Amino acid sequence: MFRHVVVKGRRCTSQTKLHGKTVIVTGSNTGIGKTTAIDLAKRGARVILACRSKQRGEAALEEVKKESGSNQVVFMPLDLGSLKSVRSFAETFLKSEPRLDILINNAGIFLQGRTEDGLGMMFGVNHIGHFLLTNLLLDRLKECEPSRVVILSSMAQHFGKIDFDCLNTHKALGLGTSVMDVFQIYSDSKLCNVLFTHELAKRLQGTKVTCYCLHPGAINTELARNTASIMQILLKPVTAFFFKDTVQGAQTTLHCAVEEGIEPLNGRYFSNCTVREVYAKAKDDAAAKKLWELSERLSGLA
Repeated sequence: MFRHVVVKGRRCTSQTKLHGKTVIVTGSNTGIGKTTAIDLAKRGARVILACRSKQRGEAALEEVKKESGSNQVVFMPLDLGSLKSVRSFAETFLKSEPRLDILINNAGIFLQGRTEDGLGMMFGVNHIGHFLLTNLLLDRLKECEPSRVVILSSMAQHFGKIDFDCLNTHKALGLGTSVMDVFQIYSDSKLCNVLFTHELAKRLQGTKVTCYCLHPGAINTELARNTASIMQILLKPVTAFFFKDTVQGAQTTLHCAVEEGIEPLNGRYFSNCTVREVYAKAKDDAAAKKLWELSERLSGLA
């Protein structure tokens, strides 16, 4: 009984149909991303599965088509750990697809290391890759407004901090490799997601493009598939007891993507299909602007 109480969350109740709309979901070959893609395809959207692995992406493509009953599903390769790949994806998408109505920045990684561009892995994949992708696609979102950007963060952002000295010196949020260090850096990257949403909303004022970030709930999926085996062993009893499944985990993403009338909540943070307050550090105007300007430099936009 207690387990049921812990994992049961609110559901997205919107009946919105998306015929004629195009949606990108990053990291949609597995977990909540794939579940989100299936739901949006069922609603009639043309869904772009933006995934790193060609083999896993093509397998997910067949599954999403089968589960949704839609053939308006496309796989396009995207490696968020490569700025070159992000630019190539955006270029291909903009040439081949006339619309973009909803961008869902779903992909995330829990792994220490370096990207091919020399960025800290979690900073590069969880923040910079999505920052660049969003900026490269913003004009198309504006052309198709009203449109939305949905950014998956995590309640881990509450524990996050942004060490700008470390970012400027090492292009990483932290350098430690212990279990606690890796969790801290992951939390920092999730705080970046919230600050990015905060600043993006300010820059979108005067348009009909809105953005939202969210905590999907603790999801028993493949986010930590690249985590050290000792961490997986430690997490196993916790995931079995507390974590939501992917259908439950996708509900807040879907709420932010399709719920009618949430435009006045532009830039806000959601959990369990409800807008939530965040700590002052997650809506710090100066920090959000500083992170944006640093991200422009590191992604080659500035």
